[in-house]
Amino acid sequence: MSPELQLPRAARTFVSFVALLRANGFAVAPEQTTAFLAAIALLGPRNLDDIKQSALATLAPPPERRATFDRLFDLHFRGGEAIEHAEDGEDDETVRLQEEGRGDEEPLLSDDANESGLTATRTEALVERRFAQFSTTDVLRRLAREAPRRLPRRRGHRRMRARRGPFADLRRTLRDSVRSDGEILRLGHMKRRQRPRKILLLIDVSGSMKSRTEENMKLAHALVQAAPSVEVFTFGTRLTRVTRALRLKRREQALNAAAHLVSDWDGGTRIGDALQAFLAVPRFGGYARGAAVVILSDGLERGEPDALRDAVAKLSRRAWRLSWLTPLATGPGFRPQTEALVAIERFVDDLVDGGSSASIVAHVLALGRRAA
Repeated sequence: MSPELQLPRAARTFVSFVALLRANGFAVAPEQTTAFLAAIALLGPRNLDDIKQSALATLAPPPERRATFDRLFDLHFRGGEAIEHAEDGEDDETVRLQEEGRGDEEPLLSDDANESGLTATRTEALVERRFAQFSTTDVLRRLAREAPRRLPRRRGHRRMRARRGPFADLRRTLRDSVRSDGEILRLGHMKRRQRPRKILLLIDVSGSMKSRTEENMKLAHALVQAAPSVEVFTFGTRLTRVTRALRLKRREQALNAAAHLVSDWDGGTRIGDALQAFLAVPRFGGYARGAAVVILSDGLERGEPDALRDAVAKLSRRAWRLSWLTPLATGPGFRPQTEALVAIERFVDDLVDGGSSASIVAHVLALGRRAA
């Protein structure tokens, strides 16, 4: 008989939470699990807050992973209820795009927005999306395997020893000279350390991108897991930061958490307003500074192209490199035809194919060949 079956039924929920923590990279010793159960028995908890305080006191999650711990706790003990939005449907990670002068437009029904997914609209349609079960594809395996050595890097401020470099390592040189009676036989060198460059991924989840949304979210999760400095946002009629959800190690849990956070799946398209809203929030706009910015969108903007053009121009000045990947770019000789893509073409460094996970992964990995 397995140890889980020997446990009292009331204790199995708490032990399975510890197993969930271990599956997501938390180090929990057996004695901590015992202390967790003892604390719950001692408190005789009347609500989930008592259980959470017991978990924090006994399981001791690292401060830098507190957000992930809180998310796993909510997913395990509260389920979908924990990641539903507040009464107004918004939180500090979601920016609703303002409707100005659009009161005469007919609201699009959610059923209509989800049925076709072939056209771009400006109208907001809030829906919940469920991601299907899947196995890891070869493309995502390649991203996970090659990302650490092929993603773009930048020169840091700290220095390291090197055979050749622009800086002299006086400390090592003098230390080595002691062995040769004070005579300097070889000059030590130093160079700047290489650090991973920030990556900002902006994913269009509007109706016109419906066929690519799920694959793009899988790719985003693989990228977040493979690189240390990745930020992910979705946009349609709202701008939503989903980085925290995608940091969960298990892909099914991460995508389900993201599915509850984002409420504008397969709805309207307001790219210019979304990017303007992104830049208007200082905390969000800071993610783009010096970053490799990748936008996954078809560029089928229903609004005025001026707002989109201005936002992309500002974003390009902050970013190290700005790439726009669209399913409309079907070949090497692609020339933009839509008004929106024509307006932003001169501000982006790359306007290439984003119609498949293979092409997106190939482009992201190729960014590392650019000059630091």
